[in-house]
Amino acid sequence: MPKAKQSKRRKRFDYNTDRKKLKKKFIKKAKPRIEHAQIRNAWDDNKSTARNLQEMGLSFDPNQTLPIKKQMEEASLQEKDSKTLSSDLIEYVQYMIREHKDNYKAMARDEKNYYQDTPKQIKRKINEYKRCHPQHYEAFISSLTAPEAMVQ
Repeated sequence: MPKAKQSKRRKRFDYNTDRKKLKKKFIKKAKPRIEHAQIRNAWDDNKSTARNLQEMGLSFDPNQTLPIKKQMEEASLQEKDSKTLSSDLIEYVQYMIREHKDNYKAMARDEKNYYQDTPKQIKRKINEYKRCHPQHYEAFISSLTAPEAMVQ
């Protein structure tokens, strides 16, 4: 598509026009006439629009004055930790704690350690049990300490 033809005439400075008056004319055209008398009288040209409106008790940006709270979507909500352990793993961990207390090296050498877990792996499984089932763990530990108190 061809461009519009531009004027080839050289731009010259016009010495006959008053630049100050010209500037005022453009400013007057750019600024709209305020119809409301109270606002027109209270308006200060040296201040910004936001500052003028704020001093009059008006709002420049309604979104800032009365923000709309964004609703959380279901996808962005944090999921509740609903991880559970298998009953076999719970029994395994309880057996290890019952037999060896907190001696992980002895747990690793135990004959019921079918999967040949290392001491760190066993410790990790016990910690997972503590995290997933805190009430069951507390009840289990308290049941271990209760019979010893009766024996003594």
